[in-house]
Amino acid sequence: MDIRAWARLGVVPLIGAMGLVAPATTAAVAAPAPAGIRDLYVNSKNCTPGGYGTVDAPFCTISDAAALAEPGQTVLVQPGDYPEAVTITRSGEVGAPITFRAVNGPGGIVAVGNTTVGAVTGVVFTLDNVHDVGVEGFRLLSTADQSALVVNGSQRVTLDGVVVQGVRATFGAVRVTGQSGGVTVSRSYLSSAPAGYPGLAIDAGVVGAVVTGNEFSLSGLRVTDAPGTVVTNNTLLTNCAVGIEVTAASTGVSVRNNIVRTNPFRQACATPANATAISVSAGSVPGTFADYNLIDPITGGALYAWGDGRYQDLPAFRQATGQGGHDLAVDPMIGSYKGSLRPWHTIDPSSPAVDSGDASARGVTGTDMLGNPRTDNPAIANTGTGGGYHDRGAVEAQGGSEGRSTIRRKPGGNPFAVTASATPQYAWPVGGEGGSIAYQFEGEQLWRVTSARTFDHTFRRAGQACAHIRISFTGFRLAPEFSSYRCTQVGALYETVHPTRLLDTREAVGTPTTTPVPAKSEVVLDIPSINGVAAADISAVVLNVTVTQPRTAGFLTVYPDGAPLSSSSNLNFVPNETVPNLATVPMTNGKLRFGNSSGGTVHVIADLQGFYGSYGAAMQPLTPTRALDTRAGVGTPMAANGYLRLDLTGKVPAEAKAAIVNVTVTAPTTSGVLTLYPDTWPTPMASNLNFVAGQTIPNLVIVPLVAGKAMIRNASSGTVHVVADLAGYFAAPSYGVADQTYVPYGPDRIADSRSFSGWDRSFYNEPFHAGEKATARVRYYGAYCEDDCPTPSAAVVNVTVTDPTTAGVLAVYPPGGTPTTSSVNFVARETASNLAVVKLGAEGRMAAYNNSSGSTHVIVDQSGYFIAAP
Repeated sequence: MDIRAWARLGVVPLIGAMGLVAPATTAAVAAPAPAGIRDLYVNSKNCTPGGYGTVDAPFCTISDAAALAEPGQTVLVQPGDYPEAVTITRSGEVGAPITFRAVNGPGGIVAVGNTTVGAVTGVVFTLDNVHDVGVEGFRLLSTADQSALVVNGSQRVTLDGVVVQGVRATFGAVRVTGQSGGVTVSRSYLSSAPAGYPGLAIDAGVVGAVVTGNEFSLSGLRVTDAPGTVVTNNTLLTNCAVGIEVTAASTGVSVRNNIVRTNPFRQACATPANATAISVSAGSVPGTFADYNLIDPITGGALYAWGDGRYQDLPAFRQATGQGGHDLAVDPMIGSYKGSLRPWHTIDPSSPAVDSGDASARGVTGTDMLGNPRTDNPAIANTGTGGGYHDRGAVEAQGGSEGRSTIRRKPGGNPFAVTASATPQYAWPVGGEGGSIAYQFEGEQLWRVTSARTFDHTFRRAGQACAHIRISFTGFRLAPEFSSYRCTQVGALYETVHPTRLLDTREAVGTPTTTPVPAKSEVVLDIPSINGVAAADISAVVLNVTVTQPRTAGFLTVYPDGAPLSSSSNLNFVPNETVPNLATVPMTNGKLRFGNSSGGTVHVIADLQGFYGSYGAAMQPLTPTRALDTRAGVGTPMAANGYLRLDLTGKVPAEAKAAIVNVTVTAPTTSGVLTLYPDTWPTPMASNLNFVAGQTIPNLVIVPLVAGKAMIRNASSGTVHVVADLAGYFAAPSYGVADQTYVPYGPDRIADSRSFSGWDRSFYNEPFHAGEKATARVRYYGAYCEDDCPTPSAAVVNVTVTDPTTAGVLAVYPPGGTPTTSSVNFVARETASNLAVVKLGAEGRMAAYNNSSGSTHVIVDQSGYFIAAP
């Protein structure tokens, strides 16, 4: 029968939106960050004026964050210039500090202060009478004769990885003052000009300061009347000035594991008397201890000024003071200057500082200035304490390094959750973990810089889940030594909804007019949210799409906005035909496009059936089985305006939430509509199949179940036979009976017998012959995946038959055997299509079988696939 004679009447009910899909709204100002949030964000390059410190609405300035930060929060300052002076007046709590962290990494560095002409000329960072605060990683710039960073009257403050260069500060490039206590200055680069100005000044009244793992360039350390100061593992390169100066009554000071050279060019100083390496005043001698220091004697300055004595050599110093029993007075073999914006000096692997330090010294850190662990050079005898391989100075010698990385899905919980991991690897044995790691997940602009070897992340949508991973052994002062791009795949769960009409061009639903879609044109449908789930969190939508009143033959393609229009099709039609098809369409930006590829106008209707997101049910594919056929037995058709129960008990588990059923109408005596819905529910005003008298037409249906049952409604004045083939079901993952999750992919044409693509056949560019079977392989994300690489178990495909010479049936199924079910019913010379969820065989292959006495071309367009949950 010619299909053109069928479609004289399009019976497509109109239903309301029922409140499931939210209307488009004007963008609102970002809401305040929720209480208890751990991180606040500052981003000068891409900020939101009046923002609230979230990733999507970051602060523009550090000062904005400083005014609101709470105990336990970390202020993550993204790379960029911040021409501001920051005063921190808010405090943390013991065990819950407020931390200001510069996110230096692959995205650049954070510079604060005089970053532009006319910017800050005084103190850049001020911590005034606060407690439990950390400042990490900032490069501070100032042109005034003042300290760049001042800690005043504050307790339990940590300054780590700070860089101050060329500051003309009589009181020190960094100054700790005003009865402060428990202040730690670690792993920083401190430089002051001219010679004689300290890089760090610990002022009178300060108690219990710790100065560890820092490099002082052209400047030294001055401790004034500050008892209990700890000075450990620093490298000091002064310009013929004192290296470590302990003055007034700074009793009980510990000076260990330091490298001191009082001329950076390793030559004699013009005035050696000014170039004492370590100076301890008479008032500071009581309780003060010095050992395991390495001093370069080349400059001619005294190694020590201790109390009233000056000592040019170690034997004399030891004999007079009893100190320095493990000190060395030799060339420390300091290497080249590296990293101009966040500098440091290397150390030769054969330096006498290597494997000779005191691992038990107060203030010792587990990692060095660059974030690397303590390493053991196998070629050097271990002469230090503890394991014996702790180096002296700020930088631990390294013997080479590399890295590896992975990304894996997290089992249980959110299906979009992954764990990325990076492993810095050192050529020499190490005494702990180290290295700096940066993670940037696909779809995010920010790098997450950390020392953590694993990082958890939750993507917003299903699909390829990738991360850029960088490992640096210089704290990202230089380009990272290890770079990788790792991917896995994450799949979505299915959530059913009450059928909801989103688009009807006849009634101005989802579109402003009742004008049909013009020839070679499109209509765009906005879907900002579903059931309170934002479009950004929806991976794909399932729509029953119907074409009615087409003026000419053609096809309709439904695809995500922002993607190019592909050659794939969802519905094929002829003039005046009404034809439905289920479509599973990936979401990208909350908009879908319906492309009319015909030469005439057409009306389009779309009813929402469900969507894929981070919650809902998993799928279990089945080899297609016939669950219902009213032609069997006595062959009683459904009565006019009648109901029929589809009982799937025994075919699906009791926990099944919905079934995937290919439903076929055949031998209807009049035109009408067939609707499937959950058993015991009210009959919805929606359709799954539209038919006319004498037509055989299939459509895939995902129908919710109640106790394994669904109802079928024949909304017509005549009888009709119904055939239902079960292809799979959905159930909550917690039941353990279904574990497949959906990955959007496409629309993408994977097989076409009219060309040389896709089908595994011994001949090409020919139609399927009568009774012929062939296989095709589905496509899936596999690039860059090395460890967690799930392969498809089932695919969502739109199957199209075109140019058939006789009527017949096409079945798609797992390879092997001969199927007894159908996917597409067709008549001679016409094009027909239907969506299918097909279980796959080995290597991700599906089979097609032409169950007709004639030939036909077969086309397969893929829109996604299913993978097992982790």
